[in-house]
Amino acid sequence: MVSRMFRIETGDDKDRRDLLRRQLLDTNTAASPVLRALRGTPGERELPLHIWVLDEDGALAGGLVGHTWTTWLHITYLWVDARHRGAGLGTRLLTEAERAATERGCTAARLETWDFQAPDFYRKHGYEVVCVIPDYPPGITEYTMTKRISAPPAVESRSPSGV
Repeated sequence: MVSRMFRIETGDDKDRRDLLRRQLLDTNTAASPVLRALRGTPGERELPLHIWVLDEDGALAGGLVGHTWTTWLHITYLWVDARHRGAGLGTRLLTEAERAATERGCTAARLETWDFQAPDFYRKHGYEVVCVIPDYPPGITEYTMTKRISAPPAVESRSPSGV
């Protein structure tokens, strides 16, 4: 039996974090035929998406932070300042994010929200709950929600005769 010593470390070293992230991405990509097929294509790239709304004084009134990857929009944060809630800014931010993602070739969107935040807002905009995690964090329920934001590209079909 071979005895090996390993050292486990925890921390926030940017270089090590980037190295670990790259190694995990490369390993997972190598293990998946779908991800391997994306290698080197524009669809492989994760692109940030930031949208903001300024009020008449130029102050931040709301914003959305997310990213696109392959054919998905992932919404990380959507926020509207309390003074401007009820003016439709959340809807405008969400609509703009979906529009921008569609231009990038996305066909679906996903997000996580807590029960005290906005699950009903997202349901109203066509999002469906696909996962519920109770007590995350304790006393709160987290929802993962998705929505089809555009039809996938049509696949050209031919009849058996080739016509």
